[in-house]
Amino acid sequence: MLVTTDSLTKRYGEFTALERCSLTVQNGEIFGLLGPNGAGKTTLLRLLLGYIVPTAGTAHVAGFDCQRESLAVRANTAYLPGEARLFRRMTGHAVLDFFADLRRECRRDEAARVAERLDLDCRRQVARMSTGMRQKLALAVVLATDAALVILDEPTANLDPTARAEVLKLVLEARATGRTVIFSSHVLSEVEETCDRVVIVRRGSIVHEQSIEAMRRSHRITARLTGSLGEVPTELQGRVTVAAATAGASPHDVTIEATDSLAPLLGWLACLPLDEVRIEPIGLAAVYDQFK
Repeated sequence: MLVTTDSLTKRYGEFTALERCSLTVQNGEIFGLLGPNGAGKTTLLRLLLGYIVPTAGTAHVAGFDCQRESLAVRANTAYLPGEARLFRRMTGHAVLDFFADLRRECRRDEAARVAERLDLDCRRQVARMSTGMRQKLALAVVLATDAALVILDEPTANLDPTARAEVLKLVLEARATGRTVIFSSHVLSEVEETCDRVVIVRRGSIVHEQSIEAMRRSHRITARLTGSLGEVPTELQGRVTVAAATAGASPHDVTIEATDSLAPLLGWLACLPLDEVRIEPIGLAAVYDQFK
């Protein structure tokens, strides 16, 4: 595991920003971090980087303790904060030069290539760049840094759709080279498209963990019957759930959720007294909405 936390907790007086957070991030995976503003995501990232001291618990990155060995942690990490601030009087080229000189893991030629892919004019002074252009410049620096762990906090904020799509490609390419990515975003479609696994954070606690691959095998079947549903076959029990009927709904309307491949389920559905049926995948938005 590249990243591990054990009961990681951060309190500010009586306010708990993060409560007993235990998670693991595997080598070479894209790990999604979801939750509303103020849920504790940024607190978790700052604890991992050693910027703040935990109240309790531990965290490790690449085998280094995030509190006692924070310099070694940051040497193995490339971090894009939610609000990246750059030197306003420098040109884009000068910013890339500065970070390449500051940190040997930041490859100047790769930073220029990323900036070009994002259609960024690096001749312009940072002060004369739009918010989206400054985001592209920060991304060029971070994604060009050859670190084992890449932490991206809202990487596509303020970007146009074309640039957003290119950033997602770059994230997938980072994984293909063996790097691990922690991807924090409010855009569920981006997380679903890129991540291998996600956690949902609410009010400082992890309330759900989800494999994207397993989620893609899950489906919701909405059906109207002309007769009774009957019992779920023994071989399907534990793999399908019949949702409770909502108040005022017809007794002939049923909702079934399947957590595995549809193939074993189709034979049972074919034997039911169906009048209408609709089968749809359960997307990340539906999972996220369960934990509001």
